[in-house]
Amino acid sequence: MASQGSAGNVIAAICNVFFPGLGQLVQGRILPALIFAIVCVGGYALWWLVFPAVIAAIFHLFSIINAATYKG
Repeated sequence: MASQGSAGNVIAAICNVFFPGLGQLVQGRILPALIFAIVCVGGYALWWLVFPAVIAAIFHLFSIINAATYKG
């Protein structure tokens, strides 16, 4: 990827809005993509417990910010 705020980072951030970790995968960062996907999907799957869903929502937001501000 180019610099922070580049078109690639914006596309990666938009990908993360739809599926957490997808933006990191687009950037070629496999380990962060897996971590974000597992934490978010697992937390959202446990939505009835509230606390895991809140943690998942925070991680989801952080994954979007992380993809948008990545400096490769």
